[in-house]
Amino acid sequence: MSDTLTIPVLPLRDTVVFPGVLTPIQAGRPATLGAVQAASNTEEKLIFTVAQQHNTDVVSPEDLYTIGTISRIGKLQAGPGSVQLLLEGSSRGIAVRFSQNDGYLEAIVKPAEDMLPVDANDAAFLGLHRELRSRASELGQKAGFSESVVSQVLANLAEPGPLTDLIASNLEISAGDRQTLLETLSVEERMRRVLVHVQRQIGVLDAQEEIQSKVQAELGDRQREIVLREQLKQIQKELGEADDDEEIDELVTKLRALELPEDARKEIDRELGRLGRINRESMEHQVVRTFLETVAELPWSERSDDHLDLGAAETILEEDHYGLKDVKDRVLEFLAVRQLREAGNATVAGAREGAGGEASEDAAGPEDSSPARAEPAAARGNDDDRSTKGPILLFVGPPGVGKTSIAKSIARAMGRKYVRVSLGGARDEADIRGHRRTYVGAMPGRIIAGMKQAGTRNPVFLLDEVDKLGTSYQGDPASALLEVLDPAQNDTFVDHYLGVPFDLSEVLFVATANFLENIPGPLRDRMEMVEFTGYTEKEKLEIAKRYLAPRQIEANALTAEQLEITDVAISTTISQYTREAGVRQLERELGRLARKVARRIAGGEADRVVLSEHDVQELLGRSRIHPERAFGHDQVGVATGMYYTPAGGDIMFVEVTTMPGKGELVLTGQLGDVMKESARAAWSYARSRAAELGIENADGDRDVHIHVPAGAIPKDGPSAGVTMATALVSALSGRPSRSDLAMTGEMTLSGRVLPIGGVKEKVLGAARAGISAIILPKQNEADLEDLPQEVRDRLEFHFVEDLSEVLELAIRDGVPEPRVYSEGGSDRPLSSDLEH
Repeated sequence: MSDTLTIPVLPLRDTVVFPGVLTPIQAGRPATLGAVQAASNTEEKLIFTVAQQHNTDVVSPEDLYTIGTISRIGKLQAGPGSVQLLLEGSSRGIAVRFSQNDGYLEAIVKPAEDMLPVDANDAAFLGLHRELRSRASELGQKAGFSESVVSQVLANLAEPGPLTDLIASNLEISAGDRQTLLETLSVEERMRRVLVHVQRQIGVLDAQEEIQSKVQAELGDRQREIVLREQLKQIQKELGEADDDEEIDELVTKLRALELPEDARKEIDRELGRLGRINRESMEHQVVRTFLETVAELPWSERSDDHLDLGAAETILEEDHYGLKDVKDRVLEFLAVRQLREAGNATVAGAREGAGGEASEDAAGPEDSSPARAEPAAARGNDDDRSTKGPILLFVGPPGVGKTSIAKSIARAMGRKYVRVSLGGARDEADIRGHRRTYVGAMPGRIIAGMKQAGTRNPVFLLDEVDKLGTSYQGDPASALLEVLDPAQNDTFVDHYLGVPFDLSEVLFVATANFLENIPGPLRDRMEMVEFTGYTEKEKLEIAKRYLAPRQIEANALTAEQLEITDVAISTTISQYTREAGVRQLERELGRLARKVARRIAGGEADRVVLSEHDVQELLGRSRIHPERAFGHDQVGVATGMYYTPAGGDIMFVEVTTMPGKGELVLTGQLGDVMKESARAAWSYARSRAAELGIENADGDRDVHIHVPAGAIPKDGPSAGVTMATALVSALSGRPSRSDLAMTGEMTLSGRVLPIGGVKEKVLGAARAGISAIILPKQNEADLEDLPQEVRDRLEFHFVEDLSEVLELAIRDGVPEPRVYSEGGSDRPLSSDLEH
């Protein structure tokens, strides 16, 4: 070769090519492909292979080492987007200068020759050469090559320089160490460095072989586990972590200190004995230990001190919730009973101490009295249990009215721990009672798990969504709850996992449900029902002002100085953007308002925002709620009824029209069976009293069509009976029905009006719709006490016992008034001052 060469550069990542060694390379970078193409077009096909200092895709001269290898391209095979080539290193080279040439790097390279010692026959040099050959042969055989192959390869390399390069190319060392060997021009120094790497790899292979032989000779799977566990113990000891023996000793000490009933103590002692006999590496040992740890974490005797200050409790309940008077009264009644009972127990205890304290002191010494003091509370009879058993409360009402949150307030008012268990969708009895320990992965049921979480034996325990329990072939969880919620039985509740009685008599259970009819009768019979009704719009306004708006302002990183939501804005949000009995959707809409205001403030559009009615409509868009409104005029064949759903109450219209026919009755509006029967009863009633009702041609020459609008919504129930009868008589007699009056009640074929449910919700819905007069069954008169006073003052109520009274109030004499329509095409309501 000439003194210098100008050849393309092939940058290599994590690879070093040694002289005299064949090295396969795959290239795919555009600059690399250009260099390979340029070198392949020359006669000698030389290319300068040099390692990169940094692993980058775009290579600059600063990223390359100075010393590399002048290589010749052997085989070249092109593929999709890359090439595979076989490089044969020729000699070391030193790059004098790098430069760019047509998209690839080019270098002026000066070949570098090996530096041999002055005296090639020096004894030290010859000894180093022989030692390297010997160790290289040993390494090759340990690596899996046959002795003949290794000997043949070494025999073909007589010179020390090429031998050293071949060995270096086959060592398992880093790219940096390879580059160091490539840059070592002194053959003797290079041999010493390669020999160190060879010795190190031989030592690693010897250690691996020794470990494998020991494992195969001495250890089976079981022995290997034992050794690893022993090593783990040593590691834990070095790290200062607790030893397994210490943990078990602590567990035993904790179990011995528990105040357990006699049956539970026998079971725990038996399991402790088993734990000591079972091999610690067995699965059964872990099962027993997990069981004992669960027992140790349960609150067998820990109690929270009840706060029996009625004034403080009432203050807490008023702070946390607005309204809910019946619920708050029931909680305060419970606290009052507990306060009187505690006072009575204290009086009895004081009398006993004064009467018998001296005699017992003379009769028994300290040794005699110690066992009595150490005796568990559960083993001293059940006198105390009778005084601590709590009621089982069932909160029933629509979603979002505060059933779950009031339970938290009860716990806070009483100073008790609070734990919540959701039963929605539970389909297995084991969810309540737990799994027997014979099953793999057994665990206690939700009741015991909740008690473990509470940490006391007298928490407020919320059973949420108890009406949504399911059933399956694995059992009925509702039946499993019968024992839990029976104060006469739950002092000895047995979870399948524990297998021993656990006292739940001091727990204040609170269950919640949306639909009372979905709860099985025996389970419902064990609970005291507290009914939650929907909020009025005034109550919603107060709740939003006191709780929802401040909470959403804080949740969206705002302050009261930055955002003020006026009463009118809240009322607009309630009436035009929500339709619910509770306040969940209202809180979501207030959150939307707060987020939009936060965006304005963050964008620098405003520093402070006061939301008005117009702002609400601008931020939330058009109203999504379109409730029914009372007609602005009387009509023939149209009567206004009332209905109730979990979302609240509202009005509905029953429309009746007649046409020539054969006396058939047509019913539309997706009516249920009960509602259809009410329509037929009204039809029969009208035909049987045609003369006194002023109905002509009632002999069957007319067809009657009864329709209830909103046909996509299923409807059923008997309370629309009087409404259907009124609309039917109005249509048949040609007399208009009052549009400002709404009615509800079940009717019989003889015309009697029977009581119905949901009076409060229905009346509130009618008031919102602009109704000014209400007809209710006489037997529902007492339900008016549930209505807010302002609603009772603004509405006119009529209580009836017979359908004739309804017709006299609802149907007018004379010609109906002309219709008046609003811009939206619907009838204009009678008044709008009852909207809020």
